[in-house]
Amino acid sequence: MAAVSSLSLVITLFFIVSLLIILALIVRPRPVKIPIKSRHVFITGGSSGIGLALAHLAASEGARVSILARSVSKLAEAKRSIRLATGVEVATFSADVRDYEAVSRAAEESGPVDVLIVNQGVFIGKELEKQSAEEVKFMIDVNLVGSFNVIKAALPSMKGRGLPASISLVSSQAGQAGIYGYTAYSASKFGLQGLAQALQQEVISHDIHVSLLFPPDTDTPGFEEEQKKRPELTSIIAASSGSMKTKEVAKICLDGIKAGKFTVTCHFIGYLLSIATSGMSPQRSFWLAFMEVMFGSLVRFVGLFFQWGWYNTIDKWSKQNKTSNSKLA
Repeated sequence: MAAVSSLSLVITLFFIVSLLIILALIVRPRPVKIPIKSRHVFITGGSSGIGLALAHLAASEGARVSILARSVSKLAEAKRSIRLATGVEVATFSADVRDYEAVSRAAEESGPVDVLIVNQGVFIGKELEKQSAEEVKFMIDVNLVGSFNVIKAALPSMKGRGLPASISLVSSQAGQAGIYGYTAYSASKFGLQGLAQALQQEVISHDIHVSLLFPPDTDTPGFEEEQKKRPELTSIIAASSGSMKTKEVAKICLDGIKAGKFTVTCHFIGYLLSIATSGMSPQRSFWLAFMEVMFGSLVRFVGLFFQWGWYNTIDKWSKQNKTSNSKLA
């Protein structure tokens, strides 16, 4: 029995070591570090929330920062807060990301970009049946089409910068798992996955590295408004992943960008979701690739339990509402 156990241990160790060696040889793109100091960081949606927190961090680390948003007054307030906190003067640009010409003018005026963070986003929480076609189009246009516009406008200036450059897309955990009441929003955020994967292949030869950021619910002014308006059932289901502070999320995201990670998550549930949805995503770390290969099935099993809980919640909530409505009738 001892001999059999020893042989099994040797075979297991041989398998693990062999797998790690193979993964170390095949994972692409290769690991990279993205410098921030003295480089131009351009952030859309930079006047509030995660974008503003990222602008503060980048400025504090010695970057030249530009922020773009629609509201002139919010941009002015953001510029003032960054100057007071860091002593750095940031450039501000007022433009709607749905307007490619306006975004192009801002990108040209700002100068060549080294680190592009595509952070703008809008959310209107409703069941699809109750959502207007205009609201659906608004979310798709800002969250997805706007991302294409920003990248297309900035990309030519990002090539040949001498040091590795970065394009980061801020998605959402709703871009990893569809949630009740997030129909159009999830569609717009899931679209960023395909954009990021294909874009990385197109720009890697120019030493440009793509990151896809998946923040959870974050305590921003926008999130406070979202909570007031989204369906009750959405809040119940979304509560299972918890929320995080804006500064904490921004720090994790910027660290992920600097490390050149393709997938950047903010807590354990987000990490599990990244394994469950890794699919054909690039992976620079052979160790993280090993975790994905070894635990993908287990994470899928855990995910089915989450789905079981969500659908039980939906069933219970629906029955309660039907009962309440019948009593009112």
